Amino acid sequence: MIRETMARKVFLIFNYIFLSLAGIICLAPFINLLAVSLSSSAAVSAGSVSFWPVDFSVESYKFVLGSDQFLTSLWITVKRVVIGVSLNMFLMIITAYPLSKDRTKLTGRSIYAWYFVITMLIGGGLIPTYLVIVKLGLINSIWSLILPGAVPVFNMVILLNFFRGIPKELEEAAVVDGSGTWRVLWNIVLPISMPALATVCLFCIVGHWNSWFDGLIYMNNPDNYPLQSYLQTMILNPEQMLKAAGGDYTKVLAMVNARTGRAAQLFLGAIPILLVYPYLQKYFTTGLVMGSVKG
Repeated sequence: MIRETMARKVFLIFNYIFLSLAGIICLAPFINLLAVSLSSSAAVSAGSVSFWPVDFSVESYKFVLGSDQFLTSLWITVKRVVIGVSLNMFLMIITAYPLSKDRTKLTGRSIYAWYFVITMLIGGGLIPTYLVIVKLGLINSIWSLILPGAVPVFNMVILLNFFRGIPKELEEAAVVDGSGTWRVLWNIVLPISMPALATVCLFCIVGHWNSWFDGLIYMNNPDNYPLQSYLQTMILNPEQMLKAAGGDYTKVLAMVNARTGRAAQLFLGAIPILLVYPYLQKYFTTGLVMGSVKG
């Protein structure tokens, strides 16, 4: 039991106040974005929207969801996340598990480990990476967004250190019972590694979902842009978004301006991560702490 001294009570009060203010500061831009997306074009242009919608309107969402380019980019991003995260998890698991063993079980373990660690310290550079993608014929392909980061080394190191903390006796008992390496990994190690797996899975999901620069580089056709790359171009050139809607440009501008349409797109783009995070958050702290570097 922790003794509730006056100093501790004061600390807890200031701690709660500080964390509450930090939370409000983090939420304020997001609430403003939602308010702008649900306000009328005239109210937003007049600058009268802060944290509550003015002249409530869902025209911006109708406009965004009616855009073929937005839905196409969203579908490309969903495919990227599903394929990319699946590949990331598989490669991280089969890489981290053998590297978690000592030198007696994996000859040359240090060499293999440094092979991956060096990639965290030294990158190939933008131009050499682009030339490799071109030579492989991956330009304008979804694989150009997935394969360059197929093995996230930082996440793999977290997983590796988590595997190291698993008691060796569990694996030895399974081997005595006749289990092979693959069965030990899939039936023994992975089921008790859910905190670490959920943590690195969340990192991979967020990484793929928020990535935009590689889409601009490797996709020559804007129709192949993932969602974040598409949103980036719309942020830099919002008038293009309105003109792309076709029809009467003046009529569209009367219902939706560049700011409300952009706010609706950004909010819709953030919703999937907001839905996924609560389900993985309970594993987050445990997986990150237990997978950290041990002394």
